[in-house]
Amino acid sequence: MPSPMHDAWFADEITAAVTPLLPGFGVEVVAEIDSTNTELMRRARQGITAPVLLVAERQTAGRGRLGRPWESAQQTSQPASLTFSLGLPLAPKDWSGLSLAVGLSVAESLDPASSAPVRLKWPNDLWVHDRKLVGILIETAVPQGDATQRYAVIGIGVNLGPREADGLRTPPAWVHEWRPDATPGALLSELLPPLVAMVQAFAECGFAPFAERFAARDALRGRDVQLSDGTAGRCEGVGWGGELRVQTAAGMQAITSAEVSVRPVRAPA
Repeated sequence: MPSPMHDAWFADEITAAVTPLLPGFGVEVVAEIDSTNTELMRRARQGITAPVLLVAERQTAGRGRLGRPWESAQQTSQPASLTFSLGLPLAPKDWSGLSLAVGLSVAESLDPASSAPVRLKWPNDLWVHDRKLVGILIETAVPQGDATQRYAVIGIGVNLGPREADGLRTPPAWVHEWRPDATPGALLSELLPPLVAMVQAFAECGFAPFAERFAARDALRGRDVQLSDGTAGRCEGVGWGGELRVQTAAGMQAITSAEVSVRPVRAPA
């Protein structure tokens, strides 16, 4: 019989919905772990590459892009965060734009009718009114003994309830602001099947088919931006390959490196 933890996370429903898309798919839920991404990367390097969803009620050493920490929000009377990683073998023709496609899927699931202004901030965040709601970290591993395969680990952290802004580069937003009754398990069951379908469509077709939907939620398009490498200019949106297009004094630049971060230039108060 499934454990109460298993039931609370809708594991059976998620498994039934995803298995037709990913044969052999399984769901694992743990009370605490250092990082769901780190754990799935460890397994992949050891040759364990079955498709899996790993959910943690608490992460103690979660990671974001560029090595930034992403810890679960402190628990209060309601769960304050949703943290999970999806691991699966993946072989797209071009990896460029995968994080954008993942973000688009999550945004459309969280905000299907635009009841909240969930926007996409290149390359891997979801924002509400310039406040961070979701962070995404995608990593890949080459399994031990098989250099012909790559295993993708897609880590997602969602703020469900309020969290302190101290130490955060961007003030937080949270789902309970517009969906106060949302639970981690119910939300996860909404996110996973469309996410798997989106990732598989990306592997087949690349980012181009999703570019217009991304543009409709682009948080930076039309705004003055500053890049971490010192470049400044006006954001002209995202190209068909997922590159960030910035009009600078030296002309149009296409930013493809995930090592470059970008921020909107805010008007003086």
